[in-house]
Amino acid sequence: MSQHMEMPDLSNAIVAQDEMGRPFIIVRDQGQKTRSHGIEAVKSHILAARTVANLVKTSLGPRGLDKILISPDGDITITNDGATILSQMEIENQIAKLLVELSKSQDDEIGDGTTGVVVLAGALLEQALELIEKGIHPIKIANGFDQACGIAVTHLDTVADEVPVSREDRTNLLKAARTSLGSKVVSKAHEKFANIAVDAVLSVADLDRKDVDFELIKVDGKVGGALEDSKLIHGVIIDKDMSHPQMPREIHDAKIAILTCPFEPPKPKTKHKLDINSVEEFRRLQTYEHDKFIEMIDMVKEAGANLVICQWGFDDEANHLLLQNKLPAVRWVGGPEIELIAIATNGRIVPRFEDLTAKKLGTAGTVRELEFGTTRDRMLVIEDCANAKAVTVFIRGSNKMIIDEAKRALHDSICVVRNLVKDNRVVYGGGAAEISCAVKVSEEADKHTGIDQYAMRAFASALDSIPMALAENSGLQPIETLATIKSKQVKENNSRLGVDCLGNGTNDMKELFVIDPLIGKKQQFQLATQLTRMILKINDVIVNGQQSGY
Repeated sequence: MSQHMEMPDLSNAIVAQDEMGRPFIIVRDQGQKTRSHGIEAVKSHILAARTVANLVKTSLGPRGLDKILISPDGDITITNDGATILSQMEIENQIAKLLVELSKSQDDEIGDGTTGVVVLAGALLEQALELIEKGIHPIKIANGFDQACGIAVTHLDTVADEVPVSREDRTNLLKAARTSLGSKVVSKAHEKFANIAVDAVLSVADLDRKDVDFELIKVDGKVGGALEDSKLIHGVIIDKDMSHPQMPREIHDAKIAILTCPFEPPKPKTKHKLDINSVEEFRRLQTYEHDKFIEMIDMVKEAGANLVICQWGFDDEANHLLLQNKLPAVRWVGGPEIELIAIATNGRIVPRFEDLTAKKLGTAGTVRELEFGTTRDRMLVIEDCANAKAVTVFIRGSNKMIIDEAKRALHDSICVVRNLVKDNRVVYGGGAAEISCAVKVSEEADKHTGIDQYAMRAFASALDSIPMALAENSGLQPIETLATIKSKQVKENNSRLGVDCLGNGTNDMKELFVIDPLIGKKQQFQLATQLTRMILKINDVIVNGQQSGY
């Protein structure tokens, strides 16, 4: 029986030799010819995205491991924050980059849960790959995942508990802040940081409107001291000092002129020039400049200001005249800081000296210089501002890496507290919510008769990957731990049971105060499902007008 075989076109072939002298054939454009399309392409996309998800899986939970990220310049970052890890990784694959966008979306919208959402997306893609191998079409899988996600999100509403949130009763807000900080580098000072996060949010929150203005919370840091030395300042800190060393270090009952115009005489326009040919002309120019400086200082003093904060610099003569006229000044203050000072002190930013009036001055109880031990570093602290809502968190740490990680941890914690102020319903952490939703989705899948039931069961299995990753990272037996907790949840009908990561001896997350805001958990489920659907629907990648193979 003869068998017909199609021979490859070798007209463009090149014969080459390897290091052992054996010949082999290179066929030109072979890469383009063997490129996969359709289902094969979907599989390759899933594998690319899953690889990235597996990288951050080990960073999940309070016992999650940290990653060292080295930038092209050699800067080192040590973190277990999912959004930071993914944003600093060099990822070439276009599909895998979607996971970076996923963690960024979670970070922007919710602020916490960036690792969890990527791990869940990776698990969904892994389950989808198994179903594709069985011959189920990607669109059918995506539809089933959508249905399952809807069931899970609805179920979260039924298992959520409402917790009282008020300025007087801060207990629940502190519990949520502690849960968020439990997996961070700052966990040794997490009581202090939890209090800072809650105080910062309550200082700027409008509880009637359930709104928190993040613009009023500034986070700053300075190397030196310990994490425990970090504090919340009801006011603004700027990394500047007085323009002259002999100016007073502390000003009480400050009236602040906030200027965006420079302390210097008007200059000729660029198309004009000024020629000075004699000493008399130079002296006349000098006198003119001096008179202009005095005129500017008089305008500021007439308005009633006893402190000048200027966006631009001024020369030594202006600095000397400010000192002589007993008018303390700060120069080269950046635009964002100028805006923050204006908001905090209820002042107006003034672009011309002629526009300065007493009504436009900002007011603050105290303005003082903050010194750091024996170093020359100084920062300016503006406290007891007219707008008491503006606050600054001032972080101390032994090195820049610790401070950067503390800033990231505090950002997550502040976001969690903010979410509780917006919506005071919570679900329980430690994988408890995921296990409960997985049980519910499996029950609903049994009621379906079509192909969707396979995708729904796969969604339930993907939800199980979160508690399994938590157990694995905590040194527990993942499958055994998950099976035990799941059977307990079903028997006792108790959705609060989760993975005891820290070995406290109980699986009841309510007792351990491990809570997550409901809106954060819902967002995780929805974002991960949407991303999975997006990847399942891609069957080819086109770069610069050409299809890209894998």
